[in-house]
Amino acid sequence: MKLLIVRHGDPDYSIDSLTEKGWREAEYLSERLVKIPAAAYYCSPLGRAKDTAKATLEKLGRTAEECPWLREFQGLIHRPDREEETICWDWLPQDWTSDERFFGRESWLEQEAMAAGTVAEQYRWVTTGLDEVLARHGYQREGNFYRAMAPHNDTIVFFCHFGVECVLLSHLLNISPMQLWHGTVALPTSVTTLTTEERRQGVAYFRMSSFGDLSHLYAHGETPAFAGRFCECFGNPDERTD
Repeated sequence: MKLLIVRHGDPDYSIDSLTEKGWREAEYLSERLVKIPAAAYYCSPLGRAKDTAKATLEKLGRTAEECPWLREFQGLIHRPDREEETICWDWLPQDWTSDERFFGRESWLEQEAMAAGTVAEQYRWVTTGLDEVLARHGYQREGNFYRAMAPHNDTIVFFCHFGVECVLLSHLLNISPMQLWHGTVALPTSVTTLTTEERRQGVAYFRMSSFGDLSHLYAHGETPAFAGRFCECFGNPDERTD
Protein backbone atom coordinates (compact mmCIF):
# COMPACT_ATOMS: atom_id res chain seq x y z
CA MET A 1 0.00 0.00 0.00
CA LYS A 2 1.15 3.51 -0.77
CA LEU A 3 0.31 6.60 1.28
CA LEU A 4 0.49 10.15 -0.07
CA ILE A 5 0.42 12.83 2.61
CA VAL A 6 -0.28 16.26 1.12
CA ARG A 7 0.07 19.55 2.96
CA HIS A 8 -2.44 22.29 2.11
CA GLY A 9 -1.55 25.15 -0.21
CA ASP A 10 -0.17 28.53 0.79
CA PRO A 11 -2.59 29.49 3.57
CA ASP A 12 -4.63 32.54 4.37
CA TYR A 13 -5.14 31.72 8.05
CA SER A 14 -7.41 34.72 8.58
CA ILE A 15 -10.16 33.05 6.54
CA ASP A 16 -8.96 29.44 6.83
CA SER A 17 -8.50 29.18 3.08
CA LEU A 18 -5.77 29.77 0.51
CA THR A 19 -4.00 32.80 -0.84
CA GLU A 20 -4.08 33.53 -4.56
CA LYS A 21 -0.76 31.72 -4.76
CA GLY A 22 -2.21 28.82 -2.77
CA TRP A 23 -5.01 28.34 -5.29
CA ARG A 24 -2.45 28.19 -8.10
CA GLU A 25 -0.45 25.64 -6.14
CA ALA A 26 -3.57 23.52 -5.60
CA GLU A 27 -4.29 23.59 -9.34
CA TYR A 28 -0.75 22.46 -10.19
CA LEU A 29 -1.01 19.77 -7.52
CA SER A 30 -4.25 18.50 -9.05
CA GLU A 31 -2.55 18.06 -12.42
CA ARG A 32 -0.18 15.68 -10.68
CA LEU A 33 -2.64 13.81 -8.48
CA VAL A 34 -5.25 13.10 -11.17
CA LYS A 35 -2.66 10.93 -12.89
CA ILE A 36 -2.29 8.73 -9.80
CA PRO A 37 -5.11 6.20 -9.34
CA ALA A 38 -6.17 6.30 -5.69
CA ALA A 39 -8.43 3.95 -3.78
CA ALA A 40 -9.49 6.60 -1.27
CA TYR A 41 -9.04 10.22 -0.24
CA TYR A 42 -9.10 11.53 3.33
CA CYS A 43 -9.14 15.19 4.29
CA SER A 44 -8.83 17.48 7.29
CA PRO A 45 -12.06 19.35 8.16
CA LEU A 46 -10.26 22.70 7.96
CA GLY A 47 -10.94 24.97 5.01
CA ARG A 48 -7.38 25.31 3.74
CA ALA A 49 -7.02 21.54 3.40
CA LYS A 50 -10.44 21.08 1.79
CA ASP A 51 -9.75 23.90 -0.64
CA THR A 52 -6.44 22.28 -1.58
CA ALA A 53 -8.18 18.97 -2.31
CA LYS A 54 -11.01 20.61 -4.25
CA ALA A 55 -9.44 20.81 -7.73
CA THR A 56 -8.21 17.22 -7.61
CA LEU A 57 -11.52 15.79 -6.40
CA GLU A 58 -13.63 17.80 -8.84
CA LYS A 59 -11.53 16.73 -11.83
CA LEU A 60 -11.87 13.10 -10.80
CA GLY A 61 -15.51 13.28 -9.74
CA ARG A 62 -14.47 11.89 -6.36
CA THR A 63 -15.08 12.83 -2.73
CA ALA A 64 -12.83 12.71 0.31
CA GLU A 65 -13.82 11.36 3.69
CA GLU A 66 -13.50 14.15 6.27
CA CYS A 67 -11.51 13.05 9.32
CA PRO A 68 -11.53 15.35 12.38
CA TRP A 69 -8.20 13.91 13.58
CA LEU A 70 -6.51 15.16 10.38
CA ARG A 71 -6.98 18.79 11.44
CA GLU A 72 -3.84 20.66 12.48
CA PHE A 73 -2.36 19.14 15.65
CA GLN A 74 -3.93 20.94 18.61
CA GLY A 75 -1.89 20.10 21.71
CA LEU A 76 -1.22 23.28 23.73
CA ILE A 77 1.57 23.83 26.25
CA HIS A 78 3.40 26.54 28.19
CA ARG A 79 6.69 26.95 26.36
CA PRO A 80 9.67 27.85 28.60
CA ASP A 81 10.16 31.28 27.03
CA ARG A 82 6.48 32.28 27.02
CA GLU A 83 3.78 32.85 29.60
CA GLU A 84 0.84 32.29 27.28
CA GLU A 85 -0.12 28.90 25.89
CA THR A 86 1.25 27.95 22.48
CA ILE A 87 1.19 24.93 20.20
CA CYS A 88 3.32 22.08 21.49
CA TRP A 89 5.29 21.66 18.27
CA ASP A 90 6.84 25.13 18.17
CA TRP A 91 9.88 25.39 20.46
CA LEU A 92 13.09 27.37 20.28
CA PRO A 93 15.95 25.03 19.29
CA GLN A 94 18.09 25.89 22.33
CA ASP A 95 15.25 24.79 24.60
CA TRP A 96 14.03 21.49 23.14
CA THR A 97 17.45 20.17 22.10
CA SER A 98 18.73 20.55 25.68
CA ASP A 99 16.32 17.85 26.89
CA GLU A 100 17.27 14.35 25.73
CA ARG A 101 13.73 13.12 26.36
CA PHE A 102 12.58 14.92 23.22
CA PHE A 103 14.66 12.54 21.11
CA GLY A 104 12.90 9.43 22.40
CA ARG A 105 9.87 7.90 20.70
CA GLU A 106 7.98 7.67 24.00
CA SER A 107 9.96 9.88 26.37
CA TRP A 108 9.13 13.16 24.58
CA LEU A 109 5.69 12.97 26.19
CA GLU A 110 7.25 12.77 29.66
CA GLN A 111 8.75 16.26 29.44
CA GLU A 112 6.97 18.46 32.00
CA ALA A 113 5.38 20.94 29.59
CA MET A 114 4.10 18.11 27.39
CA ALA A 115 2.84 16.03 30.32
CA ALA A 116 0.95 18.98 31.82
CA GLY A 117 -1.28 19.51 28.79
CA THR A 118 -3.43 17.41 26.50
CA VAL A 119 -0.62 16.50 24.11
CA ALA A 120 -0.64 12.76 24.85
CA GLU A 121 -4.40 12.61 24.47
CA GLN A 122 -4.25 14.48 21.16
CA TYR A 123 -1.41 12.29 19.91
CA ARG A 124 -3.34 9.09 20.70
CA TRP A 125 -6.43 10.50 18.98
CA VAL A 126 -4.52 11.14 15.76
CA THR A 127 -2.60 7.86 15.70
CA THR A 128 -5.69 5.85 16.58
CA GLY A 129 -7.57 7.51 13.72
CA LEU A 130 -4.74 6.69 11.33
CA ASP A 131 -4.59 3.07 12.43
CA GLU A 132 -8.34 2.69 12.05
CA VAL A 133 -8.11 3.87 8.44
CA LEU A 134 -5.18 1.59 7.69
CA ALA A 135 -6.99 -1.37 9.24
CA ARG A 136 -9.97 -0.61 7.03
CA HIS A 137 -7.59 -0.92 4.08
CA GLY A 138 -6.15 -4.22 5.24
CA TYR A 139 -3.19 -3.27 7.44
CA GLN A 140 -3.53 -3.86 11.18
CA ARG A 141 -1.11 -2.28 13.65
CA GLU A 142 0.72 -4.90 15.67
CA GLY A 143 3.36 -3.55 18.04
CA ASN A 144 5.75 -1.49 15.93
CA PHE A 145 4.77 -2.84 12.52
CA TYR A 146 1.62 -3.62 10.53
CA ARG A 147 0.11 -7.01 9.91
CA ALA A 148 -0.81 -7.24 6.23
CA MET A 149 -4.23 -8.83 6.59
CA ALA A 150 -5.27 -8.04 3.02
CA PRO A 151 -2.15 -6.73 1.23
CA HIS A 152 -2.53 -4.71 -1.95
CA ASN A 153 -0.89 -2.06 -4.12
CA ASP A 154 -3.55 0.64 -3.68
CA THR A 155 -2.76 4.31 -3.08
CA ILE A 156 -4.42 6.36 -0.32
CA VAL A 157 -4.22 10.16 -0.22
CA PHE A 158 -4.39 12.36 2.90
CA PHE A 159 -4.87 16.15 2.64
CA CYS A 160 -3.80 17.75 5.92
CA HIS A 161 -1.29 20.05 7.67
CA PHE A 162 2.42 20.07 8.48
CA GLY A 163 2.08 19.63 12.25
CA VAL A 164 -0.22 16.63 12.02
CA GLU A 165 1.76 15.21 9.10
CA CYS A 166 4.74 14.92 11.42
CA VAL A 167 2.56 13.09 13.95
CA LEU A 168 1.50 10.61 11.26
CA LEU A 169 5.11 10.08 10.21
CA SER A 170 6.32 9.67 13.79
CA HIS A 171 3.79 6.87 14.32
CA LEU A 172 4.46 5.13 11.01
CA LEU A 173 8.26 5.34 11.41
CA ASN A 174 8.38 4.91 15.22
CA ILE A 175 10.31 8.08 16.01
CA SER A 176 9.74 11.21 18.10
CA PRO A 177 7.69 13.87 16.29
CA MET A 178 9.88 16.58 17.83
CA GLN A 179 12.69 15.75 15.42
CA LEU A 180 10.28 15.95 12.50
CA TRP A 181 8.56 19.15 13.65
CA HIS A 182 11.91 20.93 14.01
CA GLY A 183 14.20 19.13 11.58
CA THR A 184 11.95 19.04 8.51
CA VAL A 185 9.48 21.30 6.77
CA ALA A 186 6.81 20.18 4.30
CA LEU A 187 6.06 23.31 2.29
CA PRO A 188 2.58 24.09 0.92
CA THR A 189 1.14 21.41 -1.45
CA SER A 190 4.17 19.21 -0.91
CA VAL A 191 3.67 15.46 -1.27
CA THR A 192 5.25 12.90 1.04
CA THR A 193 5.19 9.27 -0.08
CA LEU A 194 5.38 6.12 2.02
CA THR A 195 5.08 2.56 0.76
CA THR A 196 4.75 -0.69 2.67
CA GLU A 197 7.51 -3.24 2.37
CA GLU A 198 6.46 -6.83 3.04
CA ARG A 199 9.77 -8.68 3.20
CA ARG A 200 8.12 -11.60 4.96
CA GLN A 201 4.56 -12.55 4.18
CA GLY A 202 2.09 -10.71 6.39
CA VAL A 203 4.65 -8.37 8.03
CA ALA A 204 4.62 -4.83 6.64
CA TYR A 205 6.56 -1.69 7.51
CA PHE A 206 6.17 1.74 5.97
CA ARG A 207 9.20 3.26 4.27
CA MET A 208 9.35 6.88 3.17
CA SER A 209 10.58 7.24 -0.41
CA SER A 210 10.12 10.99 -0.69
CA PHE A 211 9.40 13.85 1.70
CA GLY A 212 7.89 17.22 0.83
CA ASP A 213 8.14 16.77 -2.94
CA LEU A 214 7.23 19.91 -4.93
CA SER A 215 7.99 18.79 -8.47
CA HIS A 216 4.50 19.87 -9.59
CA LEU A 217 5.36 23.47 -8.68
CA TYR A 218 8.80 23.43 -10.29
CA ALA A 219 7.23 22.08 -13.50
CA HIS A 220 5.26 25.34 -13.72
CA GLY A 221 8.06 27.62 -12.58
CA GLU A 222 6.18 28.32 -9.35
CA THR A 223 8.39 29.28 -6.41
CA PRO A 224 7.53 27.29 -3.25
CA ALA A 225 5.76 29.26 -0.52
CA PHE A 226 7.64 30.14 2.66
CA ALA A 227 4.82 29.13 5.05
CA GLY A 228 6.13 26.85 7.77
CA ARG A 229 9.70 28.16 7.72
CA PHE A 230 11.58 30.64 9.87
CA CYS A 231 14.24 33.14 8.77
CA GLU A 232 17.33 31.66 7.17
CA CYS A 233 19.42 34.44 8.72
CA PHE A 234 18.21 36.53 11.65
CA GLY A 235 17.03 39.89 10.37
CA ASN A 236 16.17 38.76 6.85
CA PRO A 237 13.29 40.96 5.64
CA ASP A 238 9.86 39.35 5.35
CA GLU A 239 10.99 36.14 7.06
CA ARG A 240 9.55 35.39 10.49
CA THR A 241 11.56 34.78 13.63
CA ASP A 242 8.69 33.54 15.82
